[in-house]
Amino acid sequence: MNPKWGVRCLLGGALMGLANLVPGISGGTMLLAAGVYPRFIQALADLSALRFRKSSFSILGLVGIAAAAAILLGAGPVKDAVVEHRWAMYSLFIGLTLGGVPVLWQMARPATNAFSVGIAAGLLMMAALAWMQVSGASFGANREGVVMMFVAGVAGASAMILPGVSGGYLLLVLGVYVPVLSAIDALKEALKANDLASASDPILGVVVPVGIGVAVGVLVISNLIKIVLERYEQPALGVLMGLLVGAVFGLWPFQEGVAPKVGEMFKGQVLTAEGLAELTPDKYPTAFYAPTFKDVMMAIGLVGVGYMVTTLVARIGGAKPQRH
Repeated sequence: MNPKWGVRCLLGGALMGLANLVPGISGGTMLLAAGVYPRFIQALADLSALRFRKSSFSILGLVGIAAAAAILLGAGPVKDAVVEHRWAMYSLFIGLTLGGVPVLWQMARPATNAFSVGIAAGLLMMAALAWMQVSGASFGANREGVVMMFVAGVAGASAMILPGVSGGYLLLVLGVYVPVLSAIDALKEALKANDLASASDPILGVVVPVGIGVAVGVLVISNLIKIVLERYEQPALGVLMGLLVGAVFGLWPFQEGVAPKVGEMFKGQVLTAEGLAELTPDKYPTAFYAPTFKDVMMAIGLVGVGYMVTTLVARIGGAKPQRH
């Protein structure tokens, strides 16, 4: 460890934190771009094997602190952008997602038939998740319980380990993306106001279960993924590619939040006038709408911008994906 390496860890951690706020950007890809991914994975392996090395603690500490700061500071602006400009943000997210394809493709070359089978399996899984997302919204499923937040933490941490797979997108398809960002933003505001009472709800309802899920995901699932990639590399990378490309299924940009009406079922309960008055736009269910030609052209442009951003970041410092 030296000051230059410490700066790279902080930069990689900040990029990873922002990546986990934005569906489509992979935290692993950001660490890869910053040139700290191999040593970060090794540090995680040391920790899970109870090898307490000073260098590993330094790497994990710097990356973790920078990521946490980026998440805390960026949650509010990103959430507001998604709620107020959903079509534009989703278009950007699609481009950011597809920008991870070259990273995984380089890891998989030369591809085999097993890789193709894995792609098909990943695409089917993402199609099923997208269908569940739409069905869950229409049936008013409650996605804000402690158990779901724990699952969100596990999913986000697991995706964070792998280049090309977005933790933010998994939160989106699980239906907890906006609730998680809203809770983080509420916690930030409560801490700024020194209001410990207001901070208790987001801490107990979101931060603690998500944090436990992240710990489980990093220490358990990361080792499982490592074993699978070592023993079944081609089909495993194929599944990851399918998950990445299939992420577009749940990011159709032309949808908007629609205020529910009194008497409708909302999150498993009949909505009352009092309940409707307490709802904020980030809680509204979404509905699809027919775009204009101008909307389509602007969306395509934003997809291109997102793709360029991810591919350019992946080339910072000449970083290259590494296979097992």
